[in-house]
Amino acid sequence: MKRNYKGVVWTDHAMDRLVERDIRQSDAWYAFRRPDRSRFGKINGAWIYHKDIDDRRVEVVAKKEENEWIIISVWADPIQNRKKRQKPSFFRRLIRFIGW
Repeated sequence: MKRNYKGVVWTDHAMDRLVERDIRQSDAWYAFRRPDRSRFGKINGAWIYHKDIDDRRVEVVAKKEENEWIIISVWADPIQNRKKRQKPSFFRRLIRFIGW
């Protein structure tokens, strides 16, 4: 693994997480560059990018500082274990609307 990979700086923490969580650096970079979705992170100015790759969702926390992107952390979760939110049935919504 490289600390400067494809024009992005990787923190020691991010590199440790890649090894610890058995994530290829190229997969994390791909999630960052071509995400399925992104959202604001908890750290001021940081973004969380995620990409479904094979059977896992790879998520990358990145922040732009002084005209360069820095990868702060990386993790992956199995896709099949994620629960999809189900819309409540019409009956449940009606009961909630009525206030019972």
